[in-house]
Amino acid sequence: MALDYRKCAEEIFSYLGGRENLVSAAHCATRLRLVTVDNSKIDMKALENVEGVKGVFSSNGQLQLIIGTGTVNKVYDEFLKVTGLTAASKEDVKAAAAAKQPLFKRAIKCLGDIFVPIIPAIVASGFLMGIMEALNFMVNNGFLNIDTSGSIYVFANLFANTAYVFLPILIAYSAAKAFGGNPYLGAVIGMLMIHPDLQNAWTVATEGVLRTQSVWFGLYEVNLVGYQGSVIPVIIAVWVMCFIEKRLHKIVPAMFDLFVTPLVSVFATGYLTYSIIGPIFSTVEHSIIGGIQSLLALPLGVGSLIMGGLYSTTVVAGIHHMYTVIDVGQLSQYGVTYWLPLASAANMAQGAAALAVALKTRNGKLKSMALPASLSCFMGITEPAIFGVNLRHFKPFVCGAIGGAAGAMYASLVGLGASGTGVTGLFGLLLCLHDPINYVLMAAISIAVAFALTWVFGFKDAAPETAGTAKQTKSSETLPDVQRAPGTVLAPVSGKAIPSEEIPDETFAAGVLGRGVGIEPSEGVIVAPFDGEISTVADTKHAVGLSSPDGMEVLIHVGVDTVAMNGDGFTALVEEGQKVKAGQKLLTFDRAKIAAAKHPDVVVLLVTNSDDYENLTIRTGDCKALDQVIEVR
Repeated sequence: MALDYRKCAEEIFSYLGGRENLVSAAHCATRLRLVTVDNSKIDMKALENVEGVKGVFSSNGQLQLIIGTGTVNKVYDEFLKVTGLTAASKEDVKAAAAAKQPLFKRAIKCLGDIFVPIIPAIVASGFLMGIMEALNFMVNNGFLNIDTSGSIYVFANLFANTAYVFLPILIAYSAAKAFGGNPYLGAVIGMLMIHPDLQNAWTVATEGVLRTQSVWFGLYEVNLVGYQGSVIPVIIAVWVMCFIEKRLHKIVPAMFDLFVTPLVSVFATGYLTYSIIGPIFSTVEHSIIGGIQSLLALPLGVGSLIMGGLYSTTVVAGIHHMYTVIDVGQLSQYGVTYWLPLASAANMAQGAAALAVALKTRNGKLKSMALPASLSCFMGITEPAIFGVNLRHFKPFVCGAIGGAAGAMYASLVGLGASGTGVTGLFGLLLCLHDPINYVLMAAISIAVAFALTWVFGFKDAAPETAGTAKQTKSSETLPDVQRAPGTVLAPVSGKAIPSEEIPDETFAAGVLGRGVGIEPSEGVIVAPFDGEISTVADTKHAVGLSSPDGMEVLIHVGVDTVAMNGDGFTALVEEGQKVKAGQKLLTFDRAKIAAAKHPDVVVLLVTNSDDYENLTIRTGDCKALDQVIEVR
């Protein structure tokens, strides 16, 4: 009988804790995605029993109900009618889920949203500043004889610090977009903070405040000094402006909104900035930067040793975007940033750890992943090495952290600072051309320590006999001539194919890991369901993942809860990264041992990226190995 979409939507809604507990709703190819206020008000068991709902789970702040392709969109339409919600995209739901994150995580994300877009501008100026500093040094000391009155030299010198001179405008524009305000009004606030009628903050740093340039603000005297190089006061000021602007949009009549809202927003924010926000938060910013510098300047480089070791962990935690605030603040106060060399040391050390893994492993897939990831890390892009290689094996990550700590300590001991920010790794040398030798030595220490520790202690490659077995199987096995149509998956074992909903495991049955079939096996040999590449082999040898040339990703999992057998009764015949042909043996399993351990021996065959396809059809009933059982399109 066809599913009653209206009834399904009504039942789902009845178990969600009321309309006030719903924030937003969207759907993908198979799932209804909801963001709720309080998950404790939801009756999860009742939701799982709703007709049409095949599974329920929570992920990344979203409540996801698996309903199925071709059905979820119809249930979703009825759900909107029942709840009164408006349609939302998956991105909207993700944003709503992010809004439920703890305040600290939201603050860090906000800093990333502000600074990531302006990093290219900061990088360009930082590079030019470093190059011009090196050129000026060589010209002034007679190492280079060039015409400093030429257009290229004069223009380059003019371009070099532009992003830093007008940094408050860049930050203000980006912050207004992040806070949901008018970015052009945000830019005006940034301009107010470096208005030419204000005494330049760089001048104040060298010549002091001119006491005649001040006004009385009821409670205290306000010095008319600009905020060149400031970050925190600008962000706070723009947040206040966006707060005022958005509320004025709600209360000012539409016919006056265009005139009243911008005028009041800018004037009120400007006055508050000059009188309260600027003086208070510039003091806070200077205190923070001074405190960090005191930490980095601890005797024997202890502070830098600690922070250099922890830096990569903060990248994993996703809070490293806030370090741009430190770099810019130090550049403003000291003319250089001592934090960027520390970051460079940590990044290059992780790259060295990944390089050691790449050179030591005989696993083709790991090598092909680790080598480019390490080179990327040396260029300052750390995520592929950290998440794809080092954290996966953990010990290389620790060795990288130790190498970063050693390099950071050296940088602190020699007082190494960078003339700009935004670039780490080998290219960071361009920001330290005033002291290139110490930068190279810092890099060498970081790389050498991390590489040596990883090579000796941090990584043990797979046992040679495992790889040998796989290679022998690949070369000696006689394979059948298999014709497979694109978008199809063949049975990896003979037996009886059953719908995935009948697999005796809630996760597999709900399609959380993808849709597919179960096969009650009549033999203990798993063969490749198509020509492709082995993407993963479980340590306990009971599961294997494959990817096909046409982009399909498949998981073959032997038995339910068989991970508890710790590999007993299973033999893997392939390794990660190995190319296989349809019909080639992948693993063997002992059905008697699985039965003795009281686990179902059903073979689970799932298309793990099934959400990428509009339709997935299955064939059930008796089948032989290499019969077609799944088709996607």
